[in-house]
Amino acid sequence: MASLTLVVQPRGKPIKKLPKEVQVSSNASTAEIYNKLAEASGFSIHRLRITKGSDRTVVPNSKDSTVDGIGLKEKSVLHIKDLGPQLGWRTVYIIEYLGPLFIPALFLFPLRPYVYFNFDKPLPDPSQFQLLVCALLTIHFIKREYETVFVHRFSNATMPARNIVKNSGHYWVLAGLNIAYWVFRPDSPAATIQDSFLLYSGLALFIFGELANLNAHLVLRDLRRPGTTERGIPSGFGFNVVTCPNYFFEVVSWVGIYLLSGMSWSVLFFIVVGTVQMALWAKKKERRYRKEFGDKYKRKRYVILPGLY
Repeated sequence: MASLTLVVQPRGKPIKKLPKEVQVSSNASTAEIYNKLAEASGFSIHRLRITKGSDRTVVPNSKDSTVDGIGLKEKSVLHIKDLGPQLGWRTVYIIEYLGPLFIPALFLFPLRPYVYFNFDKPLPDPSQFQLLVCALLTIHFIKREYETVFVHRFSNATMPARNIVKNSGHYWVLAGLNIAYWVFRPDSPAATIQDSFLLYSGLALFIFGELANLNAHLVLRDLRRPGTTERGIPSGFGFNVVTCPNYFFEVVSWVGIYLLSGMSWSVLFFIVVGTVQMALWAKKKERRYRKEFGDKYKRKRYVILPGLY
């Protein structure tokens, strides 16, 4: 096996201990390049992005790709970028969901006199619908935390730590503070409604959406072997209708909460923002499936909302 010397150049801010060259065998995996440069620089492999100087394509951190296979030769140039401090995706999700998991109960019980200080005293007790919305929000985000720890398998190990503020803001502010404040107000629609249709239809949609969403996540989990980034073609309940039924069932679940909230604008706003974001992700996933699997993949007309988008 031939030994190659690859030229290493930083891209962006300097990396103090980065060597100017690295030696690997031609049939070595590209993961070995990451391991050697990570060891030399003192950085995690997930903090480094390595691209080929010839065409700027990313060198995959993979045991299945070889140095020779991606076209690297003697004195080929590698550009190394420091992506900054990283956080594991699992950690990110756990932090994201902690806010909306605890904020509703805090607003409805211990913080209630302080949050709604400008209302006449004594404050009325929370209504049946307000208690139910709080319970369902808690169940929803406990489920999210459970899936994060025990169900999801992540294709990327980490993300830049600075993104945690942006990612958490969506859930802590929109699903936590925004919904809790407006739905649990003493004068909110949820405080006064006595509508059995909203009660039973909202509960039915929530239960169906949560269970179907969990089933979709289990299907997606089983498509990827532990410790790999390989994906299979998803099939099963919902997958023959839209690209991402897990997103669709998520929307169904939140429509249930929307009905139980007395059709609060704050819940609707969160649904709209979340649906738009999930629709963009689903569109990208449909394109990826078509490119990755070709004719083996049954193309979908709708990516998230059957009959609509």
